[in-house]
Amino acid sequence: MQTKYLASLLTLGMTLTTIPVMPSHAQETKIPTLYQLQNQQIKVTYSTTSLTGQPRLDYQDKKQTLHFVGDQIRTTDTEIGKLVTVTITKTVDTGSVTFSLLLPAVNLGQNNEARIETKGITTVNLFSTIPAFNQGQRQTYTVTPLVGTAKAVFF
Repeated sequence: MQTKYLASLLTLGMTLTTIPVMPSHAQETKIPTLYQLQNQQIKVTYSTTSLTGQPRLDYQDKKQTLHFVGDQIRTTDTEIGKLVTVTITKTVDTGSVTFSLLLPAVNLGQNNEARIETKGITTVNLFSTIPAFNQGQRQTYTVTPLVGTAKAVFF
């Protein structure tokens, strides 16, 4: 019986010794908490947290400046990046307009800031109170290139 126990310990010991260990010189992963992006039509600032602990998104285009906080901001992880979405306008009888920011994966490494290029997607969601008008394509998209920075900021 002791032989089986010793063999199990040896097997466990050999298994543990094969676990890869990260070298001490490996770079740490630093993820951005603040994104500042723009082009000629749109300016967007998104922070994953704030002094209150809630995410914040500021959206500005040529017609309006909007501020979103907490659960007004919806995030979805996808294979192509994180989608951060807010509702810009909503009506009870014609639909809504949303803005989604596509955030790529960014590792800041030893830096606190990196330049990024991404897309903003404005979606018009059509709706009618008349059911016969709710047929066919219900969403249209405008894709806007954005450039700016991703930063590690501590709140």
